[in-house]
Amino acid sequence: MSGRGAIVGVDVGGTFTDLFLLDQATRTFRTAKVPSHRGDEARGFLEGLHALGGTESTDSIVHGTTVGTNTLLERRGPRIGIITTHGFRDVLEMRRRDRRRTWGLWGEFVPIAERDMRVEVAERTLADGGIRIAVDVVEIGSAATALLARGAEALAIIFINSYANAENERRALAAARSVWPNAYVSASHEVLAEIREFERSSTTALNAYLQPVIGSYVEKLESTLATQGFGGQLHIVQSNGGIMSTETARKFPVRTALSGPAAGVVAGAALAKAAGFDNLVTCDLGGTSFDVSVIAGGKASVAAQTTIDFGLVVRTPMIEITTIGAGGGSIAWVDRGGLLQVGPESAGSVPGPACYGQGNERPTLTDAQVALGRINPTRPLGGELKSLDIAAARHAIATHVGGPLGLDATEAAAAIVSVAEARMAGALRLVSIERGHDPGKFVVMAFGGGGALHIGAFIRQVGLQCALLPRFPGITSALGCVIADLRHDVVQTVNLMLDGLDTALLEQRLRIAAADANALVAAAGIAIDRVDVIYELDMHYLGQTHTVAVPLPVNERRGRLDVTDDLIRAAFDAAYSAAFGRLLPGIAMRIVSLRVAAIGRRPGFDFSVFSPDAAASLANAARGSRPVWFNGQWRETRVWSRLDLPIGAVIEAPAILEQPDATSVIEPGLVGRVDPLGTILVKPAA
Repeated sequence: MSGRGAIVGVDVGGTFTDLFLLDQATRTFRTAKVPSHRGDEARGFLEGLHALGGTESTDSIVHGTTVGTNTLLERRGPRIGIITTHGFRDVLEMRRRDRRRTWGLWGEFVPIAERDMRVEVAERTLADGGIRIAVDVVEIGSAATALLARGAEALAIIFINSYANAENERRALAAARSVWPNAYVSASHEVLAEIREFERSSTTALNAYLQPVIGSYVEKLESTLATQGFGGQLHIVQSNGGIMSTETARKFPVRTALSGPAAGVVAGAALAKAAGFDNLVTCDLGGTSFDVSVIAGGKASVAAQTTIDFGLVVRTPMIEITTIGAGGGSIAWVDRGGLLQVGPESAGSVPGPACYGQGNERPTLTDAQVALGRINPTRPLGGELKSLDIAAARHAIATHVGGPLGLDATEAAAAIVSVAEARMAGALRLVSIERGHDPGKFVVMAFGGGGALHIGAFIRQVGLQCALLPRFPGITSALGCVIADLRHDVVQTVNLMLDGLDTALLEQRLRIAAADANALVAAAGIAIDRVDVIYELDMHYLGQTHTVAVPLPVNERRGRLDVTDDLIRAAFDAAYSAAFGRLLPGIAMRIVSLRVAAIGRRPGFDFSVFSPDAAASLANAARGSRPVWFNGQWRETRVWSRLDLPIGAVIEAPAILEQPDATSVIEPGLVGRVDPLGTILVKPAA
């Protein structure tokens, strides 16, 4: 982010590609929303840049992508090979002895690499780091050559206990690279130097699986941008909410697994803080999915691992995001039991909802909103369609939902919305109430193309305090790309008992990890104000399996890390008590792994650029009224141009707020007020 030119955030979703451009010199911005192209995501990316006016004077492009996520979910990656320790060929299939379906001896799972693409070699590293059997580099070369002959495009090297001593794996990596025709070779000690064989194997294999996909995608973007005169830097959003260089993304593409949704959480946290709220639930409703995350005390929850799909476990720091298949394009259908379902199948952008008139004849959530009068058919999102076909939407709803359920088209449309909102409310309860949070102390920030249509249900069904509507709901994730900090995490298993701990050795390892993370921050070439380093230990009582994250404080006065037995013990007691409500006196404690995050803080974003201008007024914002279906009846509803509302404007319900990137609905019983930054606070009417 060098210079004072423009920064562009690009979020490629399943239905739309959203862009936000900030001109740092003039403090102005532009937005764009164009259709995504499934299978050719770079096309939407480039079309969006063209809609913004090209890349001249652009210093930096920060990209949040779902390419990795979609590749894993759809299993459309390349064939990969795995070289592993003798006896550990089937770790990916054995997993944790879990089953796709809890009950019954049936189900299926296909690992990311077929069994004949997993080759065993003679090597053995012990858990204490000692090497019993040294690796034979000739055998490694032969194994790699054999996997190439079987069609492997990428290679993963995964040796048992390499987290304790990576020497055998380093030698194997060098030998494999000497015969491998491309750069797509992953070694587990580089991807995840952490205990737990399945999680390390899964993460490394998935990294190899994504390397050719993300590598070719990034290469296509960079080469095309170069032909268009872009001389700045392209960066990628990580699943932990930070950004990284394209070089790091090529090497560790598994870190992009939740790239796009993470950017939305980053923006949500910053927008809410600017509005004066630290506790919120973010709800990103796009065309394909509904992504929910909790921010407590101004901090997003970061999980050590996540499961992308059954058996596809990624152990790398990620913002905790719960996703369900309930987006604007989710298809409504009646199952064999006569129950109405919405999703998870989506119509995407092509053919899109029935109202798009592009060949889809099945109803979607968007069709239901159009039929109920909530979405203006003359002002569709995305810019390509000039209007929406209400008749096609109502016909699809009546045929596939109304008929089977004995409802007319309007009643069926209302039922579709109710079912979808019930599923969304369930996801909200999962991340709030079921995790011990009082929803009455949280606000909800709804964004994405469709999130602001459902704020009434979020408040009413979950009991949230109020709702925040950001200035541009539809491009919030793209905004998150622009304001996200640079972040790199380093994890290393140490397996040290707290009793008799060599604190000097532990502190040395923490400093080495911090140096590695700082080096990646420095190598990214992004302008930052400062670097913050966060230190954590994964600890448990001896005999336990699971660990708790134990933050280590940095001595603010001395600006350094002080590691002592007493400090670690006190920090563990606090973390364990907060998690479980009690301690286990007399049981020894173990430090399993250390975690270090280096966060390069980018210059703060000035949200005053979103303040409504002096010309904004209720008179200029008024767009008449239209009938909208609420609570079983049609009600005449005021329509407003959202971006023309002045500061302090009070919006009485029912009301529809329209803007190019999203539509917002303020249901009966709610009232909205525009704050100085253009955010609208919606709460129950007094």
